[in-house]
Amino acid sequence: MTPVSVPVSVLVEGDIDEAVARRLLHQAGLTCGTVYGKKGKRYLLDRLGKYNQAARFSAWLVLVDLNRDAVCAPDFVRDNLTYPTPCIRFRVAVRGVEAWLLADAERLASFLGVARSGIPSNPDAQNDPKGALVRIARRSQRKQLRQDMVPRPGSGAAVGPGYTSRVKEFVTVSDHRWRPEVAAQHSDSLRRCIASLETLRACLEGT
Repeated sequence: MTPVSVPVSVLVEGDIDEAVARRLLHQAGLTCGTVYGKKGKRYLLDRLGKYNQAARFSAWLVLVDLNRDAVCAPDFVRDNLTYPTPCIRFRVAVRGVEAWLLADAERLASFLGVARSGIPSNPDAQNDPKGALVRIARRSQRKQLRQDMVPRPGSGAAVGPGYTSRVKEFVTVSDHRWRPEVAAQHSDSLRRCIASLETLRACLEGT
């Protein structure tokens, strides 16, 4: 697919979200422009109105995790962006972007070195998809991967020291790289995100 030349600016919480956003834009035939945010969810939401105004003149993808901030994604979107401009796509991963990665169970199992049966079959139903991913990684046959992704005993951390780099590796560069089109078959929030980007592509192609 030939990418649309008009760049799409991106607003995300952090590095993993950026990697996922770039992969999704590429999959949709869209060109990733400047990436903003990467300072957490509160920082992003506090500035969302400003970026929504910027989207009057350019295309934007905003990607956030739902976490436990609302019962469902539509409520969260309405509460935080009441009047979106036509060229902004405000997408919410239920309940975290890791759920979208869990949704490609075959590739994730290969990457982590675990049994396919150990990957949850309904990732959007996971209350803590990041924690689920860490628990799966704990069973990995690959020692270095376990050390990178799993927090060290007594550290008090939720993830291991190399968690971000390993997840980005899975999303972007691994031989067992994440497949959004496959994952969307098992995650409704991802399917909706991909469909939304397809409408954005159609909009930009008409400009």
